[in-house]
Amino acid sequence: MRTQVAIIGAGPAGLLLSRLLALQGVDSVVLENRSRVYVEARIRAGILEQHTVDTLTDAGLGDRLHREGLEHRGIYLQHPGTRHKLDFPELCGRTVWVYGQTEVTKDLIEAQLDGGPPLLFEVSDVTLEDVDSDSPRVRFTDADGVAQVLECDVIAGTDGFHGVSRPVVQAAGGRTWERTYPYAWLGILADAAPATDELIYAWHPEGFALYSMRSPTVSRLYLQVDPAEKIEDWSDDRIWDALDTRFALEGWSVNRGPVTDKSILPMRSFVSSPMRRGRLFLAGDAAHIVPPTGAKGLNLAVADVTLLARALVRLLTEKRTDLVDTYSDRALARVWRCTHFSWFMTSMLHTSGDDFDAHLQLSQLRRICSSEAAARELAENYTGLPVG
Repeated sequence: MRTQVAIIGAGPAGLLLSRLLALQGVDSVVLENRSRVYVEARIRAGILEQHTVDTLTDAGLGDRLHREGLEHRGIYLQHPGTRHKLDFPELCGRTVWVYGQTEVTKDLIEAQLDGGPPLLFEVSDVTLEDVDSDSPRVRFTDADGVAQVLECDVIAGTDGFHGVSRPVVQAAGGRTWERTYPYAWLGILADAAPATDELIYAWHPEGFALYSMRSPTVSRLYLQVDPAEKIEDWSDDRIWDALDTRFALEGWSVNRGPVTDKSILPMRSFVSSPMRRGRLFLAGDAAHIVPPTGAKGLNLAVADVTLLARALVRLLTEKRTDLVDTYSDRALARVWRCTHFSWFMTSMLHTSGDDFDAHLQLSQLRRICSSEAAARELAENYTGLPVG
């Protein structure tokens, strides 16, 4: 087999990269170790920055997003007795969209299989070779158990934290930074109409809570819990009671409904540098992970592949190396900005049980709710900074 770009991983990063390259006449093959059913069922983030929406739309992937997605013009910040709206268009001229990563992935897979570049599911034994040369290759076993060799000009590692790509980059002498947070999120999907027009980020002495949604009839809600908690100890009634407590506001209540999914998500930050070794380039979760409080994970992946697609097109069609040579530095500059914003939101909203911390957090929340400058800073970061 021969292609220009071998893409490891069929998450949104890999699939979007393949799409962006195809639109510029660059061939690719996408390899994925899971099944299509598994990939399309993974429940992940649901907030799309303006840049992500624009990128998907320009790539011909915006029809269902604009038809079924929910445009949001702000968020609410809450602490006991107070709920304040930040109006994003007034503050920074941008909005965000609620459209689940699961749906983005389905749209990308459908486009890929409808005459797009090859997409191979359920491959195994993936090995990257000669990444420091101009002719790298990928060895793998296909779904039928047949050993294959994929010759290529470039490899894109979009296979997540546990994939094979990042260790190959790190083996050449990279660095990693990691912070594990002392709390987790218990998340549920519920067949209940959202009781709010915008997302609610709620600080409460018993822990943070987030009110989100997936559609006009499906709510997505989160509770801060201890990472050692077990999901089987949280009955539906216990979850709803905790949500009622943390979102309590006079004259308003949470809408309850059947819980269709629940899980506990640990929270951490992780950055790997550099994002390149020779002809192997990392993008998305293969290079960085952020806690979900800042709604940056999927959006960072889209920013990565936007930069990487431009760089690879320049390399493969014009034989110019300037953009691939600066890709890692440019991508990491945005990664660290988003990592900081995610840390800021996480630190401001999650309670530690320390009264001193609580007063600092409430002071910060009051500052954002009373200062246009502080509110604008949050809005600009939340809706997404330009991709250079």
